[in-house]
Amino acid sequence: MLIRKTREEEIGELLGLYAAARRFMAENGNPTQWGAARPSDGTVAQDVRAGESYVCEQGGRIAAAFAFRLGDDPTYAEIWDGAWPDDGPYGVVHRLVSAGVARGAAAFCLDWAFAQCGSLRIDTHENNAPMRALLQKCGFSPCGRIFASDGTERLAFYKAAGPIRSK
Repeated sequence: MLIRKTREEEIGELLGLYAAARRFMAENGNPTQWGAARPSDGTVAQDVRAGESYVCEQGGRIAAAFAFRLGDDPTYAEIWDGAWPDDGPYGVVHRLVSAGVARGAAAFCLDWAFAQCGSLRIDTHENNAPMRALLQKCGFSPCGRIFASDGTERLAFYKAAGPIRSK
């Protein structure tokens, strides 16, 4: 598998992956995380144009996709019922989706993102049991709750290389 930036001509394929993921989540007890239309076409296109959209490719096929960037994310500025373990620089993963064509593709994406920065934040909906299990498997620790830009509550997770500096 390899990770590369998403090309503009792949936006339609990504939108299809997100639609399939919304159906999967709805069928598996998580109908509200992405609702009927998230991420929006505009959000996906903006990620691509900003150079923050990546795909995991295997055998010439997109196996997974995600948004990744380095730097502070306003979504994580405030946290409730917990705390971030440190205030150091970090990367962020949003909108991780698997195409279901390559076992371990989502974990591969998280490992790649972590290797870019050594300190990674991510969030998911409380009802997203598959994502929570993946985050635990990949070494992420729960830190508390945050509110996404649309005002919905999410569980916040963190992974850092080496010892974490306490606040």
